[in-house]
Amino acid sequence: MALDGDETVAGGDSQPPVTTAAATTEEKAIARLSPFPNMEHISDNYGDLELEYSSAMLSSLEKYLPPEMLTATREEKAKFMSDILRKYISRDECSKAKWCKNYWQKIKSNYQPLSRELYNFDPELFLLPSFRKAISENTKESFRRIISEPFPGVLVFQMFQPDFIQKLIVEVENIGKWVHETNFPIRRPYHMSKYGVAFVDFGLDIMLQQLMEEFLFPICKGKAYFLLRKTFIVFFPEECGAMFDSHHGYYIENGEDRDPPLGYHLDDSEITLNVCVRKQFEGGEISFIGTRCLRHKRTDVKPEEVFHYCHSPGQAILHRGRHRHGPRANTPSCSRANMILCCRNSLFREMEKYEKDFPEWCNECAHEKKEKESQSLDAKRKGMIRIATGGKA
Repeated sequence: MALDGDETVAGGDSQPPVTTAAATTEEKAIARLSPFPNMEHISDNYGDLELEYSSAMLSSLEKYLPPEMLTATREEKAKFMSDILRKYISRDECSKAKWCKNYWQKIKSNYQPLSRELYNFDPELFLLPSFRKAISENTKESFRRIISEPFPGVLVFQMFQPDFIQKLIVEVENIGKWVHETNFPIRRPYHMSKYGVAFVDFGLDIMLQQLMEEFLFPICKGKAYFLLRKTFIVFFPEECGAMFDSHHGYYIENGEDRDPPLGYHLDDSEITLNVCVRKQFEGGEISFIGTRCLRHKRTDVKPEEVFHYCHSPGQAILHRGRHRHGPRANTPSCSRANMILCCRNSLFREMEKYEKDFPEWCNECAHEKKEKESQSLDAKRKGMIRIATGGKA
């Protein structure tokens, strides 16, 4: 799991430019946006134009145009905004976005959903009253009523009505049937998967966005505290200092006639929700083997970091994406299906680049910090002994 980035510095000709009146005028006409949107302005629709960038993006950006550009033609405004966006979004990213748009449109035009309720998610229909009440109250007492923490950083609770689980299973089976009958090549959640379904491709990302923002973030962000061993602790304060701003949700099935289980891994997320949708036979526990930053993700496992949890149908587990984990297949015939929602925070990722101290949530960093502090204290102790004995010790 790696984060890719591309930073370029604009170059220039080796010969110094000749300054002319026209060049000076052109330099002054640098495309800039207004720092504040004009909320009274009604944006144009760019859907019928051949564009590098999406119509929705340009329509949103139009409110930030300088006053003199608001009365320009659509083509002039589209060119002005595209010139600005091109400085920040590469052509490859635009091509990928355009491909995704066409891909999603093909699915939307051909696939007929069975459970329309999933696509217009109603919390009162699909979430347990006890869960909704705890989120609404947002107090340490309300969270303590519904959440248990069998191991540090592993939160377990019930959140969905049985009807939601059943409708999700039926919808995913219908997607699989449609893919098989039409031979439509859909994207899978990860490269080894042949049976998984990426929810965003079938329009279920709106449901996941609502779950992430309205129900998971309040649990994670640290406003509420959880009473454990007579001590108040914050759930995930580092990863949730700001709202999650993206997600990746998918459905996976592991078993003899389905995808093989992934080995131990880190998720590409700050926080992961894992809901057991279905399980047959005994076994198939989830094993957690220590929280790691990217620098330590391949370090050895310590015995005290190992925790095995038996995930039962309908149960939700919330944990850090950096908490190494994987299914523990005790029984060869064990099969399971899970709904996964990976929640991401770009601010946390950006701040992490400049983090100089040891992150407290990484077990290996915490161990290194203790070792460093111990060595420092030992050096100070020896120095004090030398001073007390006149340098003889």
